[in-house]
Amino acid sequence: MRTDFPHIRLRWHRVGSAAAVTAALVLAGFGTAVHADATTSSKVTWAATPCATPKKTGELACNSLRVTGGTTAFQKARGITHKAADAATPSGYGPSDLQSAYGLTAAAAANGSGETIAIVDAYNDPNAEADLAKYRSYDGLSACTTANGCFKKVSQTGSTTSLPSSDAGWSEEISLDLDMVSAIAPNAKILLVEAKSATMANLGKAVNEAVTLGAKFVSNSYGGSESSSDTSYDSSYFNHPGVAITVSAGDEGYGAEYPAASKYVTSVGGTALSTSSNSRGWTETVWKTSSTEGTGSGCSSYDAKPSWQTDTGCTKRMIADVSAVADPATGVSVYDSYGVTAGWYTFGGTSASSPIIAAVYALAGTPGSSDYPAQYPYKRTSSLNDVTSGNNGSCSTSYFCTATSGYDGPTGWGTPNGVSAFTG
Repeated sequence: MRTDFPHIRLRWHRVGSAAAVTAALVLAGFGTAVHADATTSSKVTWAATPCATPKKTGELACNSLRVTGGTTAFQKARGITHKAADAATPSGYGPSDLQSAYGLTAAAAANGSGETIAIVDAYNDPNAEADLAKYRSYDGLSACTTANGCFKKVSQTGSTTSLPSSDAGWSEEISLDLDMVSAIAPNAKILLVEAKSATMANLGKAVNEAVTLGAKFVSNSYGGSESSSDTSYDSSYFNHPGVAITVSAGDEGYGAEYPAASKYVTSVGGTALSTSSNSRGWTETVWKTSSTEGTGSGCSSYDAKPSWQTDTGCTKRMIADVSAVADPATGVSVYDSYGVTAGWYTFGGTSASSPIIAAVYALAGTPGSSDYPAQYPYKRTSSLNDVTSGNNGSCSTSYFCTATSGYDGPTGWGTPNGVSAFTG
């Protein structure tokens, strides 16, 4: 029986005077969700990471959740009995699982060298490089350090020394993002750009800085409510031809967010990913925990429809384009140490799916200099795993919130099946 009330999190993205009340409720434990996944023997519990509650008025929220107990899909498939909250060993999917699920094993081994994937987040994670080293070492991935030129951390102005203030919540988000890029594209370089706060203006400046520094792939795992300012943000921060910019679709179920609604980005929805006896070896459904928690999707109120998007029920920009794993019950392993007990944690949320898709783009190769890579999956829809079951809420136009054959809002055209759908 469910005894918690996740809607009490009041995880509004642009907060006002209710911020202190919201934070108190989260800290009191009302932010925990319980999910009885079909692949697990005990209920998995999780809570939104602290950065999912904006610290100040005008800030955006990260889209990540951290598992706090139960037995995950990863553990169930391997007969692991310790609880997911035990930080001593991984309890979520690792690189070999994710590469297998998305047909990327060969590409991950051979591709990605010379490419730079940028992660844009707010505030500083002082342990980012050390935690990344733990993750990569455990999974047998090559070292990615400042010293060997693989890893670089800068502020939104490009400084390597004058960094934002540190924040434990956003550090969890940063660890998740860095580890997912590593899991999918271990040969690529990683650029972490830290905005001085989680406002759209500062995060947008960080996106611009990432592009200035040469990244052709930029992942953004945050969002907020749409506004009439979004079209100006589009032109100021996201209009970068030749760069694959991915954005998580949100974690609050059906409904559009920005910047996932930007016509210049690849908006990334979320799935529940489980092993299967089918030919693929895996199966996916739309991620939904409750009416207030699951992958985002929807028809934008402000952003124009890009020319390559041809669904007829939404006259403006439709979210999402593609998708990847996001359900915390079928979540991914992350190593993190800043502000928490140093160790292994399992995360979910569309904050996981955005960097996964950015890394798939990197495996596929540098985009054409005048291209908007968001259109690539629309050209090769047969090269994606079509997700055809599940929903993320209620809506008046069925495909806005319900999976179907072909395109739908929650999962777009589907999840990666190799790299073909992510090339020009």
